[in-house]
Amino acid sequence: MIETPGLGCVAVSADHYFSAAPKSEVVTHNVTLKLPGGHTMKLETASGTFSAEQIDRGTQVLLDKSPLPTPGSRVLDLGCGYGPIACGIAAQMPAASVWAIDINQRALDLTAKNARKLKLTNVTVGDSGEPFDFIYSNPPIRVGKTELHDLLTTWLARLAPNGIAYLVVHKHLGSDSLQKWLQEQGHKCDRISSQHGYRVLAVA
Repeated sequence: MIETPGLGCVAVSADHYFSAAPKSEVVTHNVTLKLPGGHTMKLETASGTFSAEQIDRGTQVLLDKSPLPTPGSRVLDLGCGYGPIACGIAAQMPAASVWAIDINQRALDLTAKNARKLKLTNVTVGDSGEPFDFIYSNPPIRVGKTELHDLLTTWLARLAPNGIAYLVVHKHLGSDSLQKWLQEQGHKCDRISSQHGYRVLAVA
């Protein structure tokens, strides 16, 4: 399945991490997410979700290089997978409310499970229905440019007036062209960090 603007999907022949209902056998793993200050957290993953056997390097760069949300803010993890961004941010900023969304139901179930295990009561799987002060995303580049642009157009419109989205994209997967496209859409888009070939973009 491929994502559409509202996180709907259209059918494709293969089973992907952006499938709504992966058909692959569920094989679970445990991975370790590193947080600033030497803290770590264990997360359960499963086959059929993004980067199931290890924390994706782009996700780690996003968490390492993006500013934390402010206390009391509403935060969206767009394309949450099994929840490393949502859980990582929620653990570091317990005074923020974090919502996590994904097209993949297996991923959503894992995010909810990981948040419960970690006692992160400020994580909610689903949409708040309100504007978000911050969006964090390791966006699904491989869904294709048209689907990616539609996805970002839809959810960036949900930012509060002074909201900021932090996106991480590898330079070989089109970070520079995405930055240019976002600027052409009227967004202020700055590269705030670069590590291991990944660019962290701040979009307002």
